[in-house]
Amino acid sequence: MSAHIGGVSNGLNGLDGLNGLSRREFLTAMGGMVVSFAVPTAGASVGALVSAGAGPWPEKIAADALDSWLMVGADGRVTAAVGKIDAGMGIGTSFAQIIAEELDVPMESVTIHMGDTATTPDQRGTGSSNGIIDGGSALRSAGAEARAALMAMAAERLKVPQDQLMTTNGVVSVIVAPERRVTYAELVGGKRFDIKMSGKAKPKDASLYQLVGKSLPREDVAQKVTAKYPYMVDFKLPGMLHARVIRPPQANAKYLGYDAKQKLPGLLNVVTRGDFVAVVCQREEQAIKVARELNVKWSTPAPVFSKSYDALYQRLRETRPDASEENQKNGDVVAALAVAATKLDVFYEYPFQSHACMGPACAVADMSGDHAQVWMGGQKPYPLRKAVAELAGLRVERVRVTWLPGPGSYGMNDADDAAIDAAFISKEIGKPVRVQYSRADGTAWDPKGPPSAIHLRGGIDEKGEAILYHFESHGYSGRVRPSGTDRFGDSLAAQLIGGYKANSSNLFQLPSESYKFANKRRAANLLDWTPSLNTGLRTAHLRDPDGMATCFASECFIDELAHAAKMDAVEFRLKHLSDARHKAVVKAAADKAGWQTRTSPKSPEHGPVVTGRGIAYAPRSGTVVAIVAEVEINMDTGKLRVTRFVAAHDCGFVVNPLSLVGTIEANLMQAMSRAMFEAVQFDEYKVTSSDWLSYPVADIADTPDQIDVVIINNTPDMKSTGAGEPATRPVAAAIGNAIFDATGVRIRRVPFSPEALRAAFNKEIKI
Repeated sequence: MSAHIGGVSNGLNGLDGLNGLSRREFLTAMGGMVVSFAVPTAGASVGALVSAGAGPWPEKIAADALDSWLMVGADGRVTAAVGKIDAGMGIGTSFAQIIAEELDVPMESVTIHMGDTATTPDQRGTGSSNGIIDGGSALRSAGAEARAALMAMAAERLKVPQDQLMTTNGVVSVIVAPERRVTYAELVGGKRFDIKMSGKAKPKDASLYQLVGKSLPREDVAQKVTAKYPYMVDFKLPGMLHARVIRPPQANAKYLGYDAKQKLPGLLNVVTRGDFVAVVCQREEQAIKVARELNVKWSTPAPVFSKSYDALYQRLRETRPDASEENQKNGDVVAALAVAATKLDVFYEYPFQSHACMGPACAVADMSGDHAQVWMGGQKPYPLRKAVAELAGLRVERVRVTWLPGPGSYGMNDADDAAIDAAFISKEIGKPVRVQYSRADGTAWDPKGPPSAIHLRGGIDEKGEAILYHFESHGYSGRVRPSGTDRFGDSLAAQLIGGYKANSSNLFQLPSESYKFANKRRAANLLDWTPSLNTGLRTAHLRDPDGMATCFASECFIDELAHAAKMDAVEFRLKHLSDARHKAVVKAAADKAGWQTRTSPKSPEHGPVVTGRGIAYAPRSGTVVAIVAEVEINMDTGKLRVTRFVAAHDCGFVVNPLSLVGTIEANLMQAMSRAMFEAVQFDEYKVTSSDWLSYPVADIADTPDQIDVVIINNTPDMKSTGAGEPATRPVAAAIGNAIFDATGVRIRRVPFSPEALRAAFNKEIKI
């Protein structure tokens, strides 16, 4: 059983014969029916669906038309198009389950097509864990609508009432006389539905589900293991050239020229505009060598960045904010602190972090004619289409952006910038261009997750009751580089060229939780960071934007309050949480972990290796997660290892539990890496993290011995909420609390590197 996940969309990989066909010509020839959440342009296979001709392409997909969602071919295969992409979590399999379930067709006959602005709906793309929420719900509605229409057709064809019909494997038959039957393909007969999405078609009752809710294997894994999966880096256009972008050696360095007399084999063009410099060669290895050897002259700028993280955090704490927001206030935190018997007043600090994708970005663009096509591996092809149209000076219907699988993104990584680089260079030279970033390009120049310095104050009264919680963050917005490339000015290329303004906005660093205290305040302050837009320290949303940082501070501080109140960390949370679902995940995680009630830290252990446990929880966009981390630490070396994770996860009804568990485990591993290893290094002039040595990440030796996942509230009556990011949020806090439980030392700065832990244990620095 398998579902086919489509992504290749060029008409050049064996699809040349389809590229010139109009939609009507193809439907006439193939007898297919289009019912897709996309421009209805195709026929009975994914290859046909993705062939939208040479343009122009529709400016806007008619999302209210049934013929914009699904396609049933003459062979009975079903192709569904959706305005989402797969960032690596196998969401296409879940989409296929939904379609197969609603239409009563086999999973192996379903193909999912994603992320092509010419043939799929503009759902902006994937982000905020909205793949199942938006894409899945849309496909379910379309499937129900299509099935209702097919049943009506069958009732007319077979001359029986609809309530006397049943559907199985794409066939409608009479219940009492199953030999009287008609297939979906026979019903369509090359005709369109030509009806609007009514919103009245009722999806299948969950009690009848045969596929949705079942743990089915991801089809893409087998393709990846056998090297058959079509990645962005594999894509080629005939006659395309290869480009490499040369970034300024220091932030704000100005381009002064290059040595035009140099004789470098393979060099065809040097593209310059403002401080943007790129070389174009016939072959990729030539471009790599030329970019390294071309003598480019740059100015020497004044220092731009802080000297160190100590200086950065001091700057965040002391600089007057550009914008502030308060999202919760009750009681009087100042008055409560004044009368508290025990006062807590601390700062938590979180660094710049890189997306650090396993593969740096790649993109291909053809801007050589009066139409523009771009192939990219990012999450949001639809806004990028607008930016490319602006860059090219074309109407949007003359631009097509197609997503192909990249190395994963989980936020605004370097994929969009590579796409814009390729588009700009192609426009300048009038030929198709492929841009492949290097590791240094990807790590040193991708947008960064923003840093923060978070001030927390709390108080315990004489009776041991917590009477105060005060959270106030100081940092940079995670939308200095916008969460989507709606304008050319949003790209790094535009910022280096100069004269363009990014659509920056404020994303305040505030936690999500439901703790109830008599006196409570949550506030956030942002400093202006727009001067970073042409540098490697511009900030953008990284997986679960600001969630790890704010949860790290808040949930570790909740543990500090529990310690001050002489209470067990789980008991303290259950006492103060006001939301029943939030309490349930905390209890579920603790129960699965075999949590023993006691205060932290645990009793001292003999020998250099000590162990501990910690818990943290967080809600995110309707999903609630609690995580228990168990750790062991060598007090002599500072070496930390997570030995076990327990995650209780409430995201409502789950389409594919197997995929959900894999997604949660991936969240845990990436977040563990960010908590233990990752901090972008820089000096006053530039980012110095440019490879896996200067920006280390977790490897297989760091994998915990055991991961337990508890899924709760997985019932059909619960609305499905997101799972792509929520399990990331509490990880750093859970590990930080486990470190305190094991050692009695509170670490208030990420990452928990051996050097930082050793120094803290030896009291060499104050943490």
